[in-house]
Amino acid sequence: MTNLLLGDHYRTARQSLERARLRTLLTISGVAIGVASITTILALSSGVTRVITQQIEELGGNIAIVRPTTPELSLSDLSNPTPQNAYTTSPLTERDVENIGSLPSTQNVAPLMTLSGSIRTRDSLAKNATLLATTPAFETIGGITIEDGQFIDSVTTQDTAVIGSQLSVDLFGTEQSIGRKFLIRGQDFTVIGVLKRENKPINYNNVDFDNTAIISLESGKLFNGGMAQIQQINVAAKAGTNMKAFATSIDKELKENHDQQPEAKVYTGKEIARPTSHLFLFISAVMAVIAGISLLVGGIGIMNIMLVGVSERTREIGLRKAVGASNATIIWQFLIEALIISTLGGLLGFIGGYFVAFVVSMFIPYDPALGWDIVGYASLLSIGVGLVFGLYPAIRAARKDPIESLRRYH
Repeated sequence: MTNLLLGDHYRTARQSLERARLRTLLTISGVAIGVASITTILALSSGVTRVITQQIEELGGNIAIVRPTTPELSLSDLSNPTPQNAYTTSPLTERDVENIGSLPSTQNVAPLMTLSGSIRTRDSLAKNATLLATTPAFETIGGITIEDGQFIDSVTTQDTAVIGSQLSVDLFGTEQSIGRKFLIRGQDFTVIGVLKRENKPINYNNVDFDNTAIISLESGKLFNGGMAQIQQINVAAKAGTNMKAFATSIDKELKENHDQQPEAKVYTGKEIARPTSHLFLFISAVMAVIAGISLLVGGIGIMNIMLVGVSERTREIGLRKAVGASNATIIWQFLIEALIISTLGGLLGFIGGYFVAFVVSMFIPYDPALGWDIVGYASLLSIGVGLVFGLYPAIRAARKDPIESLRRYH
């Protein structure tokens, strides 16, 4: 009996929507744009997370990352192209590195200090290259593989560098550049090692190692007035360490060093892969606003088309109630109609969102991820919009008096 009623409601809803195709398509579009925006940003975000999570797992899964606390986005960030925190210094210090390294569960620790400045030879300039200062421990923690030569060590602390394969080609025209000299901010450095080509511009260190020059932390400090400007601390835990407890112990050390202020945050597991880029977060916020507005417009459109339908079909409602249809039956009849609109919008939005994500992925170094969680979010959004905005017209239809309806529209 229930199946017969649902089938009858579906046929009635389909016929009603087909009678107003243009109005229905416009309403579906509103929902589709909102769901597409959500799907796009979730697919791209999941793509980044998947790539970095795989890298962490390849390193054994015992990596913890310490980064300065990311300021929350505010309305002033949307109106100011250069937020006040754009040029603030990192609160991480060498003391933090030493204290974290002294924890019983710490196997190894390495600070990362990225610097600006030109990297060039007398004849060529490397564009888009990164200058990274760190300690020898980074070779192990970062999973660095040397193709030729050696990594920086406690002996080669001054005027030496390890460079990525592509940077070697850009500077010297070859990956065989051991012993060659190049300039960093006008100062001579000698290549002592060349990294193995990875073709992984996305990683948890936010560094494209194929285009990076790595120098010692001491050399990096000389470029920064003798001060260490540490943007990230990589920590490797000993085998079998409980990473949650390990992160808590690191956080305790950091707060003791920073007057109990939460100036840095410890990331482990999938948290490391969570995008923290201001640009990415800004784009996500903008797309979320667009999605919210689109879903609101789509929802209002559903309510509008349903209210018009209730008005146009008053006689039909009166006849149904006169032959025994209950209020619940009428409510379900119109709710199913609203759900068909929102579900179609959600389906089209999901497909459109992935299409946009794949188009965007042509210009970025990773692919969007397809997951059941995204399918779930898209489904919940579309069904939720249908239920919320279709309920009022359905209740209004159910409350109509059958005698009055038949009298007025006879």
